[in-house]
Amino acid sequence: MSTEPDEVAGPPVVAVVGATATGKSDLALDLAERLGGEVVNADAMQFYRGMDIGTAKLSPTERRGIEHHELDVLDVTEEASVAAYQQAARRDFAAIAARGHRPVLVGGSGLYVRAALDRLEIPPTDPEVRARLEAVAEEEGGDALHARLRDVDPQAAGTILPGNVRRVVRALEVVELTGRPFSASMPKRELLSPAVLLGLRVDRDVLDVRIALRVDRMWEQGLRRETETLLGQGLRHGVTASRAIGYSQAIAVVDGRAEESEARLDTAQATRRYARRQESWFRADPRIVWLDGLADDLLDQALAVISAPGAGTRHGIPENG
Repeated sequence: MSTEPDEVAGPPVVAVVGATATGKSDLALDLAERLGGEVVNADAMQFYRGMDIGTAKLSPTERRGIEHHELDVLDVTEEASVAAYQQAARRDFAAIAARGHRPVLVGGSGLYVRAALDRLEIPPTDPEVRARLEAVAEEEGGDALHARLRDVDPQAAGTILPGNVRRVVRALEVVELTGRPFSASMPKRELLSPAVLLGLRVDRDVLDVRIALRVDRMWEQGLRRETETLLGQGLRHGVTASRAIGYSQAIAVVDGRAEESEARLDTAQATRRYARRQESWFRADPRIVWLDGLADDLLDQALAVISAPGAGTRHGIPENG
């Protein structure tokens, strides 16, 4: 199992979280400029080199000269690892603090945010065990595999849908390797080091419009061309990258299985569903201070939260808030 690095010295980490298209990147840049910060990415799809247009990754020019970390660290054929990210992000925090700067974590991948910030022991993995379980799912179906999980860990089975085969496989893998229920390894809301969590929310109707505009812009900027380039680099063999929203739809266009107009609609619909899941995930965390992502004085509000007495000192808030 992974071992957690020591608590990071220095001022509290500032984390900017929320659903896609709420303006997290812009606020993170504004905060980094005002606080003398460096940005640490917590968007799992932005780990991948070359996946730029489809992930709304800021270009080097758009980063305003602010140092960014955990961008472009994986090839599209590699699988993102929460354990590896946890170690890397915490090394970033320590190095940023040692330089006298403020770490600013930004992203909407909830588990990666918590891996970076919370006390979280990540269970081991074993490629052979995983491959065997995936073969069972292929031969017997996801429902049969989920039934196995229900037998050995009813609590985990109650929270993981049978159709989420990857998650079912992971749960069974953990049970087999540790002898403990997968549910026992779920993280507690306990910060490793002080942190201020800012959440951005946008009215759902407005957010849907913003998502639609973003998706259209991605296709117009060349999402299909970018996907074709990545296919030449092995994208089709990347377990994580090939399933990314936008890229999976673009692959269907390249393969002739979908028209671009259909792929655009599917990308927008999938992005809206993803945004709902993000909202659900972050809404459950009582430590997050929520701000209107479209407020004219958003930066001032965020700075007020960060500078408030006691900000970043709440280490142990129960799961039920």
